[in-house]
Parts: sequence; C-alpha cells; structure tokens
Amino acid sequence: MKIQLNTDSNIVASEGLATKVNAIVEKELKRFAEHITRLEVHLSDENGKKSGPHDKRCLLEARLEGKPPVAVTEHAATIEQAVVGASHQLARMLDSKIGKLQSHRDKASDQPIPGAETEQ
Repeated sequence: MKIQLNTDSNIVASEGLATKVNAIVEKELKRFAEHITRLEVHLSDENGKKSGPHDKRCLLEARLEGKPPVAVTEHAATIEQAVVGASHQLARMLDSKIGKLQSHRDKASDQPIPGAETEQ
C-alpha cells in the first residue's frame, strides 16, 4: 500500500507530519493493505490563518485493486484528530465493501459446477 500525502498551502508538509500521518493510517488500515494499491491523504486547513473549531480536514482516497476508488472526509480541531477520524471511517467502509466482495466469492465457490457429477 503506497501512501501519498498532499497538503494545502496552509499546512506545511514536514517529514514529521508525514511520519505521523503514515503511522496512524497504516495502523488503522494494515489489514486492508493487500486490497489497497494507493492511499491518498489530502490535508487542509479550511480557515487558513484563522483558528476555529473543526477547521482541519482530512480526505482519504483509497484506490482498490480492480475497483473504483472510495473516499471519506473528516473535519476536526486538529490534523491528527482528522486523520484518525477519517481512518476509522475508511476502515468501516472497507470492512463493508470487502466483506461483501468476499461473501459473494464464498457463495460463488459453494455453487455446484453445472454438469459435474458427485461421486458416491
């Protein structure tokens, strides 16, 4: 799973920020690593230099193998809180999407093959 960090002009994309964001995202989404080819993290401060509640935004966009990308957004008071919240949302979404895919595959593999006879 490749993680790409993008920030707006109000957030400095330092090495420390990248390390912290990667650690949070990898911890929450590591069980989906085989399904995610790329994860884009978009961080922004919607009020710029002014402070305000819930003005930090984290948008996570996961590129899934052979499927359309999925995205979630979280607003919070700090960047870290926004990343944690978005990571939790994305994990729940992927649990649902990947669980449904695996359920369909399991049902398909349980179906008898037409024309195949069973031995007795």
